[in-house]
Amino acid sequence: MNRYPLWKNATVIIALVLGLLYTLPNFFGEAPAVQVSSVKATIKVDTALMARVEDIIKSAGITATGLHADPNSIRVRLADTDTQLRAKDAIEKALNPDPTNSSYSVALNLVANSPEWLTSLRALPMYLGLDLRGGVHFLLQVDMNGALTKRLDGTAADLRSLLREKSVRHLGINREGMSLVVKFRDAETRDKARTAIANQQPDLTLSEGQDGSDLKLVATLKPQAGKSIQEFAVKQNITTLHNRINELGVAEPIIQQQGADRIVVQLPGVQDTAKAKDILGRTATLELRMVDDEGSASPATMAAAAQGQLPAGTEYYVERGGHPLLVKKQVMLTGERLTDAQPGFDNQTQEPAVHLTLDSAGARLFKDLTRENVGKRMAILLVEKGKGEVVTAPVIRTEIGGGRVQISGRMSTQEANDVALLLRAGSLAAPMDIIEERTIGPSLGAENISKGLHSTIWGFTAIAVFMMVYYLLFGVVSVLALSANMLFLIALLSLLQATLTLPGIAAIALALGMAIDSNVLINERVREELRNGATPQAAILAGYERAWATILDSNVTTLIVGIALLIFGSGPVRGFAVVHCLGILTSLFSSVVVSRALVNLIYGRRKKLTSLSIGQIWKPGIATK
Repeated sequence: MNRYPLWKNATVIIALVLGLLYTLPNFFGEAPAVQVSSVKATIKVDTALMARVEDIIKSAGITATGLHADPNSIRVRLADTDTQLRAKDAIEKALNPDPTNSSYSVALNLVANSPEWLTSLRALPMYLGLDLRGGVHFLLQVDMNGALTKRLDGTAADLRSLLREKSVRHLGINREGMSLVVKFRDAETRDKARTAIANQQPDLTLSEGQDGSDLKLVATLKPQAGKSIQEFAVKQNITTLHNRINELGVAEPIIQQQGADRIVVQLPGVQDTAKAKDILGRTATLELRMVDDEGSASPATMAAAAQGQLPAGTEYYVERGGHPLLVKKQVMLTGERLTDAQPGFDNQTQEPAVHLTLDSAGARLFKDLTRENVGKRMAILLVEKGKGEVVTAPVIRTEIGGGRVQISGRMSTQEANDVALLLRAGSLAAPMDIIEERTIGPSLGAENISKGLHSTIWGFTAIAVFMMVYYLLFGVVSVLALSANMLFLIALLSLLQATLTLPGIAAIALALGMAIDSNVLINERVREELRNGATPQAAILAGYERAWATILDSNVTTLIVGIALLIFGSGPVRGFAVVHCLGILTSLFSSVVVSRALVNLIYGRRKKLTSLSIGQIWKPGIATK
């Protein structure tokens, strides 16, 4: 008789229950919401902000259907889009009284409408791509000349420091176009400078010239160095965009390079296009400046500074914790010299800290800076839209060489992580312009979902009718196994939080056809065993066991193609490949294990089984000579 052991039956039941559980969230849809996140390092999203947002919407006479908090944002779920717009306006006015100096990002969003008990089990709906959910598509052009100009300006500062260190007198270093020009009074000094620059700046090509009575040295970037700078600029901008888009709360955004100098950004579900453009187009830089300790220590000076009466050459800022201070305008070092920033702990005090790594030029500049300013405070600023913000202002205890820097003091572990993130990817390596913008409305996305859903349902129905007519009860078993396959596939996509696009729906339809093919092989094999005179129970056993090798071979070869698409494809091709590969794995389990469990349940306990409901069994006629 055909019976599964208890553990196999339990495995099938558990898989079906889990499949149903993780598929359910996809049927509840999404609700309009307002997302609040911080745009400044010194302002955190915490329970106090959550209570404040709750008070704001209550004061405005708005009823929220849910209020959710995560480490980076607060989301207010609302009943409809009209209420959503009212809530956004109310929160925006209350949290950002000065629109020119916003502290919070208030954006329209969509959140899952799943019940709390499902969310608590981490059962979340799968993400939908831009073509299904609607949203915005941007094509950004990276200013490659801007990246080179920025690098040359930094190199000019390095050359001034180098020539001062080597005691080489010059008449000035200026950037002219894409070249740096260093002027000298005599050839001997120029030759000495050329040797020093060639040893320290291998990325520069040096040539000699003359400008009237002055001799000059012209430095240009080597082609390979220029190409590397441009490639880094694109990669750095992509990293920065990823962090900025977190402010919008976009699930599974697509940010990828297109060509040599363009970046594609797709934001599914974004309704506030203006907010998206504002965040993407933001320019930010990191600066190291010295604190005016004498002015900051004087209550009278600080009181006057708070009223706008600043000492010459200084700016007024408020440090983390609300402490005001005066910072000198002269920029000592920029974030271009930073190669890495990682959170960690101070080796002596075990307090949270941020460990920075500078490039060779930055290490030399920082060594000079710290040697000349021991005992003074140094401010690290993040400058956006012309407005600076002091991230931290530590005291320089000793000269720091080797390019390894530690920032500590009044930071929690989470703050150390945040500061490290800002220092790593808080600024754009090169300016960008939006050269193409497309908005896909939710109605078009709903139409795509409807068409894809209907095509899948009609395909499933056609297969189901054919299988039940042609294979009778075994056809019903095949259809149930196919339904289980769909359940497992959607549950896996939801569990993995994959993004479903139109190509993904096409892959689901293809998975249906491939999954039923395995059941056709099994059913025909059972028929063949019956034609050869096997008993029904033996035919079932032999049919499944002998069809397994063929099913495995056909699915593995198809899986190889799917993996190749996944590795070498991009964009929609990868979306298709993900669903395709998962569909193959789920079809192997459902068509063999689940269908066999159902057949065992129907026929396994019947000792005197005389026939099987598997359709007409054609027997060959008697051959004649």
